[in-house]
Amino acid sequence: MSTFDNAELLQQALSARRNAYAPYSHFQVGAVLVTAEGQCFSGCNIENASYSLTVCAERSAIFGAVSAGFRQFRKIAIVGGMTEENARTQSCPPCGACLQVLAEFCPPEFPVVLADREYQLREFLPRQFRL
Repeated sequence: MSTFDNAELLQQALSARRNAYAPYSHFQVGAVLVTAEGQCFSGCNIENASYSLTVCAERSAIFGAVSAGFRQFRKIAIVGGMTEENARTQSCPPCGACLQVLAEFCPPEFPVVLADREYQLREFLPRQFRL
């Protein structure tokens, strides 16, 4: 089990961000999710003319990992920015839907790495929805 440096993960997320399909907002997001086994899954935002069908980068990465059979995760790194700013990143926290999906699989202390610093999931979602 290797450790993943936050700077390295942010660089991988930046690479994933370049694959984003964002013709409407022109705001590209990339994410890299690290499984408990040390495998990385990347994702990018994929917009749709019907905005509610847009998929965020975080959920794209999570759904890929879950589809591959993974259920436990170590951390996620997320970067975002306008299309013309491909070399720069902004602190881009997950939306509520992505936070809820993360909370389905991750504990409250799960690390969420953004461009400015590392947070814990509980800082963004102190109370998740539960059935």
